[in-house]
Amino acid sequence: MARYLDVHPENPQPRLLGQIADALREDQLIAYPTDSGYALGCRLGNRDGRDRILRIRGLDDKHHFTLMCKDFAQLGQFVKLDNSAFRAIKAATPGAYTFILPATQEVPRRLMHPKKRTVGVRIPDHVFDQALLDALGEPMLTSTLILPGETEPRSLGWEIKEELDHQVDIVVEAGETLAEPTTVIDWSEGYPEVVRVGAGDPDRFEV
Repeated sequence: MARYLDVHPENPQPRLLGQIADALREDQLIAYPTDSGYALGCRLGNRDGRDRILRIRGLDDKHHFTLMCKDFAQLGQFVKLDNSAFRAIKAATPGAYTFILPATQEVPRRLMHPKKRTVGVRIPDHVFDQALLDALGEPMLTSTLILPGETEPRSLGWEIKEELDHQVDIVVEAGETLAEPTTVIDWSEGYPEVVRVGAGDPDRFEV
């Protein structure tokens, strides 16, 4: 059964943050709130966690995984950015955007798109996410919690606990969460292409 942790939305308790960070280091899988609905998260090196995310979401190996980064400096270690991407993405983060970019050698191959060698990256505008990433000290592998046959991410922690009780290790509750996914911008070809419109304003990336 999953542990259900109620975290303060504005002042996350350090003790609970430490427990969740330790669980991630022990290769556990968490369901947690973001600025664009709930997501599934695990440590980058957690092979089993990656496979569990694919099973829960009903996805195949071609799924574009995302690295949840604390800040722009961390993001820049994992993707290649030209000057135009650098300026535009820096201006739009933190926020409800996912950017697909060519991956650097820091990204494990199993997390890249098998043909394009790309990966998604995002910097959340969410108090709990920022506090957890700070406690963890590294990015998280993440994927929006949209279940098979559904189009919107889950937004209620207790509902996730009931439905995925034996498929995740921890469910985090931390205040209200929007049921709207990130806006996805594919920048892998050197220019921005809006491939999914979500919580982030897409107009700033329309060419």
